[in-house]
Amino acid sequence: MATTNDLKNGMVLNQEGQLWQVQEFLHVKPGKGPAFVRTKLKNVLSGKIIDKTFNAGTKVETATVDRRDMQYLYHDGTDYVFMDTVDYDQVPLSEALVGDAANYLLENQIVQIAFHDGAALYVEMPPAVELTITRTEPGLQGDRSSGGTKPATVETGLEIQVPLFLDEGVKVRVDTRTGDYLGRVKE
Repeated sequence: MATTNDLKNGMVLNQEGQLWQVQEFLHVKPGKGPAFVRTKLKNVLSGKIIDKTFNAGTKVETATVDRRDMQYLYHDGTDYVFMDTVDYDQVPLSEALVGDAANYLLENQIVQIAFHDGAALYVEMPPAVELTITRTEPGLQGDRSSGGTKPATVETGLEIQVPLFLDEGVKVRVDTRTGDYLGRVKE
């Protein structure tokens, strides 16, 4: 048990028998009336996001979530197989559980997987990954000053928007939360 004053981003709460991860929280002290905490919670299993307000100091039940570093090994057609970097146990996770993280996974990449009571909850990617552009159209001469973008496919099959001057074979940094191009990787 914890109080609403202890809330932090990423903390997992057990509310009404379901697990909710705190996405955002804000302590509010209005000029009139008691203080309260406004939160944005994401359902760990369904991905649904809700807004919930708690009175300040209210006790909330926290869930014990074990985050482990796991190495992505391969995709066998139905499951993604990860290996625990400590005890070398291999854990297959369904495509539904991996979700959008599959767009950024490369073999041998280290990610964090959250477990609750022995069951995997979600895959937590690093904020940015480095991927190589495998297919894109050449940029047109004269378009360089406009700051325009063009579609490019990276090695995982994800299509992103990149600046016109980038060609195939270039390594780029991609934001795993939004899928946005962040910059070119200096070799």
